[in-house]
Amino acid sequence: MNFWKGLGACALVATSLATSSVSALELKETPGLDASLPPVAERLPSEPLVVDMEATGRTVGTHGGALDTLIGRSKDVRLINVWGYARLVGYTEDLELVPDLLESVDVEDGRAFTLNLREGHKWSDGHPFTAEDFRYYYEEIALNEELNPSGLPPFLLAGGKPPKFEVLSDTSVRFSWDDPNPLFLPELAKARPPFIYRPAHYLKQFNPKFGDPDFIKKAAAEVKARSWAPLHNKKDDMYNARNPDLPSLQPWVRISDDSDRRFVLERNPFYHRVDTTGQQLPYIDKVIMTVADKKLIAAKTQAGESDLQARNLSFSDITVLKQGEGSQGYTTALWANAKGSEISILPNLTVKDPVWRKLLRDTRFRHALSLGIDRDMINRTLYFGLGKSGNDTVLSASPLYKADYLTKWASYDPEQANALLDEIGLTDRNGEGLRLMPDGRPLEIIVETSGEVQAQADALELVAETWRELGIKLYIKPSQRDILRERAITGDLVMSVWWGFENGIPTSDMPPEDFAPTHGNAFSWNAWGDYYETHGEGGEKPDWPPAVRLMELYNAWLVSTSKEERTKLWGEMLDIHAEETIHIGLVSEVPQPVVVNGVENVPLTAIYGWDPGAHFGMHRMDEFYLDDKAR
Repeated sequence: MNFWKGLGACALVATSLATSSVSALELKETPGLDASLPPVAERLPSEPLVVDMEATGRTVGTHGGALDTLIGRSKDVRLINVWGYARLVGYTEDLELVPDLLESVDVEDGRAFTLNLREGHKWSDGHPFTAEDFRYYYEEIALNEELNPSGLPPFLLAGGKPPKFEVLSDTSVRFSWDDPNPLFLPELAKARPPFIYRPAHYLKQFNPKFGDPDFIKKAAAEVKARSWAPLHNKKDDMYNARNPDLPSLQPWVRISDDSDRRFVLERNPFYHRVDTTGQQLPYIDKVIMTVADKKLIAAKTQAGESDLQARNLSFSDITVLKQGEGSQGYTTALWANAKGSEISILPNLTVKDPVWRKLLRDTRFRHALSLGIDRDMINRTLYFGLGKSGNDTVLSASPLYKADYLTKWASYDPEQANALLDEIGLTDRNGEGLRLMPDGRPLEIIVETSGEVQAQADALELVAETWRELGIKLYIKPSQRDILRERAITGDLVMSVWWGFENGIPTSDMPPEDFAPTHGNAFSWNAWGDYYETHGEGGEKPDWPPAVRLMELYNAWLVSTSKEERTKLWGEMLDIHAEETIHIGLVSEVPQPVVVNGVENVPLTAIYGWDPGAHFGMHRMDEFYLDDKAR
């Protein structure tokens, strides 16, 4: 079947517009471009992606200007490849998956995916973007043990087997498996996608199979690489934007490497998108990313030093940002955070201490902890009541949402909490009134934090007050995220606080990997996740019935072939999380401030998330433009 059959109206509009040809438009040259470049008709694909601004509720923009934004560290220059969000397929604001770099995708039984490129599409250096770029990635990089010693990533495996890869033409390739692979397309749309294509014409010069050995040896010496493989990997930098010589398909590209504090990203003159008036996107000429102390970014934004800012801003900055609106003329938009919870307390179900392990795996204990938290008080105190009190789960914007997921075992009921603790047998107390654990230790819970988010520590202080009424003492232990991960790996971590589920707005077609023990970096079940990732060579095999069932459901999702089946599987997984209180979420949908200063087409209400979303990416930053004053 064709992949696009049955998609929502927004997606159908986008795909039908993408069939317009260059000849049907009155193309306009972009002012200020290098005069030596080919004319716009030769720079665009023969079938560009044509965007109807009116259909998406936006206005046709004007070319020009530089957009200033602040980043907290030099490595954050990679965000230009997140916000640009040029993907083979990408999400619309309605969470529909549609073709972007690709002209179309054909899917057969969820097992075979034919990717159809846009004829005449070019890299940022003007070289053709063709099937050879996919072949080079798969055969010369993904399957090369020197470049990729860890082997194929999970999204390229189905039933544990690799795909059959075929080049069908210069503009068409096919990946096919014996079993369904529902991971494949969603992976391509991520904020950090796998880039299953590479600029082969550029990278071949660093590969001894194609390049000159003397050149490769010299180039390796210049970057202090021991051999061709680390040299190749250093040059092959599709995500991090650290190699300005690497051709790109993104709307803005880095063209110089002369500073580590101020990065100038310039428009890609061969970008594949165009509006219905014949203007090639992006509208904005340059994006300038300046490194600033994270603690000063809110103040600098208030002073008018950023045209578009969300990174390194938090809810606590809203008051000061609002105060600067009058003098600086910017707007502080409030977007809905897409995380399952702004703050989530995570019991470690694979902690090595046997007494703690038994207690944390007792559903009654987790329920008691949850019922012993006054979430409404936390919401009022920290977020002025603007968030939603409740569990760490999917949000109301997700088609999978049910109100019960948010509220189950999440009301403040100290009487029921105490009764559950008594039922477990935790009835003995010491002289301070603290309950005693089965081995006689006082019930003192150390909750470890990364030390990065003040709101997490503030929330834990409030939790400590109400847990003390249950006979439980909470200690806050600030640490660092690397140390947290190490303690989770060793099993010493008892409990931690973190953000909630990264994707709080999933559809049934998105993988439920975070809701099952599939990752070894998860604080709540590191050992089980490690077991899955190492195929049983490390970690521990899940032996807790809810975790076993979650893995069964996840594995069933991996071989599912229909939306109905995937929706049912997702539903049971969410039911288990709601019933078991695996994460103890506190408050969700806390507004994310987004400062807009002279930038048009930026929505005032939107979703702010990583996956899906890519921060600004899903809202098409290439369609933003600067007003007359800003230009």
